[in-house]
Amino acid sequence: MSPILVLVSPQDIVNIASAVRIARNFGIERMRLVNPEAFDPYRIEGIAHNSAEFVARIEILPSLEEAVADCVSVAVLTARGRTAKRRTLRPRAAAAELVAQASRGAVAIVAGREDRGLTNAELDLGHLLVTIPTDPRNSSLNLAQAIAVMAYESWLARGGEALPIKPHRHLAEPATAAQLEALFGDWHRALWAIDFFKTRRSESVMRSFREIVHRAELDGREAALVRAMGIEVVRYLGRVGAPVAAQPPAGERD
Repeated sequence: MSPILVLVSPQDIVNIASAVRIARNFGIERMRLVNPEAFDPYRIEGIAHNSAEFVARIEILPSLEEAVADCVSVAVLTARGRTAKRRTLRPRAAAAELVAQASRGAVAIVAGREDRGLTNAELDLGHLLVTIPTDPRNSSLNLAQAIAVMAYESWLARGGEALPIKPHRHLAEPATAAQLEALFGDWHRALWAIDFFKTRRSESVMRSFREIVHRAELDGREAALVRAMGIEVVRYLGRVGAPVAAQPPAGERD
């Protein structure tokens, strides 16, 4: 079960829309707003595209106490240190705990007002506090940024990282030895054509070139493209009438 995202008295509708987008990016299905200063579903959907169904499910409640009343675990985002002894975790550890607690019932991630966060009374409703480590010289995160960090960690804790990376649309078989030898031959000819070996040993250069190509692990499509580049060098010189350095017989090179 994904956590419920709770925003307390959000002031900027753009931040609400950003939170909607983030929730949908990271598999959060429910969102609750406590006394938002503005709530316009049409504008939110205009900012967070394709979110109409999600926005229609947003619950608006008069207090944080009511917003988390059905939750068995509540993680509250805060940037300020507290003098009272409170259990405080980093986002990753907090996300893991929320996932563990979700087997018992609803869990929530709570974020406060853009300008002043949450009151002490509101913080008291949290089971744990969450602080995001930042550079002390630039410690301030905006509301959407803080939500994104916590939502991302929650997604990973729920197995999001195990999703496969989308494969390439056009897969090709690995380049064969024959394809690579043809590539090396045409590039050897191209480099002779531009007199590249005038002050360099061709065998040493081509050996290094081979190593570079082998490390790249080209597929057949890529090998054909790289080979075509070498062929086109010689063809271009012929088209423009540029002098082409002759390639000596194999036994006479270097």
